[in-house]
Amino acid sequence: QVQLVESGGGLVQAGGSLKLSCTASESSLSTNALGWYRQTPGNQRELVARISRQGTTNYADSVKDRFTISIDNAKNTVYLQMNSLKPEDTAVYYCNAGLNAYTMGNYWGQGTQVTVSS
Repeated sequence: QVQLVESGGGLVQAGGSLKLSCTASESSLSTNALGWYRQTPGNQRELVARISRQGTTNYADSVKDRFTISIDNAKNTVYLQMNSLKPEDTAVYYCNAGLNAYTMGNYWGQGTQVTVSS
C-alpha cells in the first residue's frame, strides 16, 4: 500500500511563498506520477499540478506562472513551490500518486492546510 507523507503547509500573507513536500513510500508504477490537488469546504478536489518521473508536468491554469512542481526521483519526493500566493489559494492541499501526469491516481496523502491572509 502506497503511503504519502506531506509537509510544508501553514499561514502566509498574500504575495508570500510556501513550499510543500510529499514523500512516497515506494518507487513503483503506482507512483510514476505525483501531484497536488486542493479542496475548500463544499467543493470538489481540484488539480493544482502533477509531474511524472519522466518530467512531464501538468498545471491548473489558475496557478501557472506562480507555482512550480518538481520531483526528486531518488527521494521519491515531489515539491510544490508556491509563489505570489493569493487568498483564493487557501485550501487543504493533498498529495496524490498515480500513473501519469494527466490522470488522478488512487493514493492520497492526509492533506496539509495552506492559509493565505489578505
